[in-house]
Amino acid sequence: MATLPQKYQWLREETGPRMIKEALAELGTVELAGAANNPTIIRWAQETGLKSVAQMYVADSIPWCGLFMAVVAKRAAKSPVKDPLWALNWGTFGVFTKTPMLGDVLVFVRRTANGSRAGHVGLYVGEDETAYHVLGGNQGDCVCVTRMPKQRLYTARRPSYKVQPANVRPVHLAATGVMSHSEA
Repeated sequence: MATLPQKYQWLREETGPRMIKEALAELGTVELAGAANNPTIIRWAQETGLKSVAQMYVADSIPWCGLFMAVVAKRAAKSPVKDPLWALNWGTFGVFTKTPMLGDVLVFVRRTANGSRAGHVGLYVGEDETAYHVLGGNQGDCVCVTRMPKQRLYTARRPSYKVQPANVRPVHLAATGVMSHSEA
């Protein structure tokens, strides 16, 4: 298992939410450079059991934050959204929440190189005054925790729980670490 930066080591001791635990199990998974593909990322498309995803997802150079969330959700016994490769589709996952908390799905808006609108999706692990700390895939071409500007938040979605884990709460962290501005 990859090493978490010191400021996030506390996540290893959390008992849930299950999506956080499943995401941490893939921490450090990296996209391979050039034409090579990381077989782990390619297997995620098959593991989700979503036929269209397995057919569409043939290279790790295709943005994979939504794919990562689909495999994490499936492993945590949650249903992925329709067309999960499109990050903005995660805006229909679970239930809307005005106040993001540990384990919530955060959906962000970003602009592509040609100026069109795209998205990014990951899990809330905390926040500081200006950023959410997000555990996700395809962040710097790997599964890691990074800071995302709060003004880019499109929506926050809480997984549907039969019984919400007791540790689902807001987490306030120091404003340290790199701020992400593009996750393509």
